[in-house]
Amino acid sequence: MLSSHYYQGKVEAGCDEAGRGCLAGSVYAAAVVFPEDYQNDALNDSKQLTDRRRKLLRDVIQRDALAWAVGVVTPEEIDRINILNASILAMHRALDQLTVRPEAIIVDGNRFKPYCQVLNGVTVQTPHTTIVKGDGKYLSIAAASILAKTYRDDYMDQLAQEYPQYDWLSNKGYPTRKHRDAIRQYGITPYHRKTFNMLGDGQLTLDFGE
Repeated sequence: MLSSHYYQGKVEAGCDEAGRGCLAGSVYAAAVVFPEDYQNDALNDSKQLTDRRRKLLRDVIQRDALAWAVGVVTPEEIDRINILNASILAMHRALDQLTVRPEAIIVDGNRFKPYCQVLNGVTVQTPHTTIVKGDGKYLSIAAASILAKTYRDDYMDQLAQEYPQYDWLSNKGYPTRKHRDAIRQYGITPYHRKTFNMLGDGQLTLDFGE
C-alpha cells in the first residue's frame, strides 16, 4: 500500500514527469494534491499499469484530488535548456496551476530545483523532498505519474496523425528501432529534440531537413 503523505499535517503536492527519454515531443509533468487521509489501493507507478487502467485511474484522480494540474515544456525549450531543466520546469509549471497552494512538495527521482511562491506579498521557498522511485511509494506521486503519462500519450497520439511514419502511436516518441529507422529514412520533424542522439550513434542529427 502506498503512503498518503510524506509531510504530515501539510498540504502536499506530489510531482512526476513523463517523456524525459523521448526523441520527440514535449515533456509533460503533473502535480497532484490529495486529502491527507486519502487512500486508494489501485494507484501505482504508471509504468506498472496498462494503458486502459491508467485512463480509468486518471478519471478517479481528477475526481478525488483537492487539486491537480499538468505542465508542458516544448521540444524547442528542451533543446535550449536541456532535458533535466525542462523536466523540472514542467513540474514548476504544473505547480503554478494548482488551485490549492501546496505547503510542501514531494518529487519522484533525485533532482529538483527550489519552487518559490508569493504568500502575503512575500516570496517564499516551498519545502521539497526528492524520493527515488517515489511513484511506487506515495499516492500523490503515483497519481502525478499517471496524469503526466496519459496526457502525454494523448498528445503523441495526435502528433502521430500528422507523422504516421514514425510509429508514435506505439512508441510515443521513445527511441525504438522503428522510430530510428524512420528518422534515417525521412529525417526529423519539427517535434524532434534536435540536441538528442537521434540514431543512437553518439552523433547529433542537426543536418537532417525538417
